[in-house]
Amino acid sequence: MPRKTVARIDTRALRHNYRLACRLASPARAMAVIKADGYGHGIREVARALASDAPKFAVACLEEALAIREAGVDHPVVLLQGMHSAGDVATCVCEGFEVVVHSGYQLDWLDQADERPTVWVKVNTGMNRLGFAPSVLADVMARLDTIGAGETVAGFVTHFACADDISRDDTDQQTRVFSEAVVDWPKLEKSASNSAAHFLPAQPSFDWTRPGIMLYGASPTLGKTGPELGLEAVMTLEAPLTAVRTLKPGESVGYGYSWTAIQETRMGIVAIGYGDGYPRHAGTDTPAWVGGNRIRLIGRVSMDMLAVDLTGAPEACPGDLVELWGRNVSVDEVAQHAGTIGYELLTGITARVPRLYEDSGNTAAG
Repeated sequence: MPRKTVARIDTRALRHNYRLACRLASPARAMAVIKADGYGHGIREVARALASDAPKFAVACLEEALAIREAGVDHPVVLLQGMHSAGDVATCVCEGFEVVVHSGYQLDWLDQADERPTVWVKVNTGMNRLGFAPSVLADVMARLDTIGAGETVAGFVTHFACADDISRDDTDQQTRVFSEAVVDWPKLEKSASNSAAHFLPAQPSFDWTRPGIMLYGASPTLGKTGPELGLEAVMTLEAPLTAVRTLKPGESVGYGYSWTAIQETRMGIVAIGYGDGYPRHAGTDTPAWVGGNRIRLIGRVSMDMLAVDLTGAPEACPGDLVELWGRNVSVDEVAQHAGTIGYELLTGITARVPRLYEDSGNTAAG
């Protein structure tokens, strides 16, 4: 019989978060970003769950877009990194994928193709990862016209570097650069806002926003948890207690004896570890939850198990399920204790952990 370590995925909460993104984006529309296997939630199931709400999806690369088609979803899909080889052009045309172009070699591939997909042009407004500088944008658009791709251009995209920090004005600066760069093409669509930008006051939404992490209930904003922003946890990561024992003062637990009891302590072992994607650096005092009680981790996280202090849950016993994050413990809290962000935790849950999909009381194994 398999262990009971699972990630429960609440598709109702997923739709709730998407609808919140739509309200915050209005009058713009929101393309749901479901890259990185739906941020660890399962790209096929996420696409199906959002198909009735989201008019368009966005992913990083071609294989993710093809997974959406394999799920039976025929919505428009934007490839945010565009094409990675010349052969991708024909596939994108055949499947109806929309591609972001950010470099000259991608223009060359479009030039060599018999047919061309819908194109978005990426503008580098200061993040300096991908995109054309505003100073060359007119040349890029002229090149697209010359190769016969001008009519396939849907619009322009950019990406914000610091929208998660409301104390900085970098997003305002990037917005101004973007607006000025694309002013000569007023009929083309524009997309700039990531999840964090949805929560910036007075931030222009343009025509399309791109909510990602917020769809899954984690916070895109520094100093805030998902619930504080009105988001609902989509993934609840839980595992069973497999042993409970009482430690005497002076006794330690786990590798390196990094935690030692200073008083008699009821301790439990939970069947999850960094081999499942739980962060190894989440040490003593990282919160968890069992039986209606908030508890804490103690000692080091091992590959397959971790230890918790059950002082605050005196009734907990072997077989009880411990929530590592979810509805009662925000993934953002765990991330803070582990020195990382919710994005990494959600996308890091390994294939060893089954995903169970729940919607309106119905469950199905994924």
